[in-house]
Amino acid sequence: MLNKIILMGRLTRDPELRRTGSGTAVASFTIAVDRDFKTQSGEKETDFVDIVAWRSTAEFVSKYFSKGRMAVVEGRLQLRDWTDKDGGKRRSAEVVADNVYFGDSKRDGDGSSTYSAPAPVDAHSDFAEIGEDGELPF
Repeated sequence: MLNKIILMGRLTRDPELRRTGSGTAVASFTIAVDRDFKTQSGEKETDFVDIVAWRSTAEFVSKYFSKGRMAVVEGRLQLRDWTDKDGGKRRSAEVVADNVYFGDSKRDGDGSSTYSAPAPVDAHSDFAEIGEDGELPF
């Protein structure tokens, strides 16, 4: 059996990072995902999907994502049954994120992100530069 979901949307709020009793990081957030089609009145509809990320993924999301930032979420759909305060039976759907990726660049976002890229590592320092004449060095 297969339970795999990939979504791309914008965060509707800043991620909320919490810790379990044993110290495990868990982050929750919601993304707004536009549907591919329009209604009969010509309007696009949007689904608001609750996301839960655990451990290092939760830490990553809470550190680098904020409201308005585009995210690509890869994970699985999970349904939870619960009882509300009035004793009514309820069911919620959420995505448990395995991976979360940037869906936009820093400049495409709303500017509220505090993300700063780490300094590049020069893993190819032994490669020759292409000369100004456009000739390849081999």
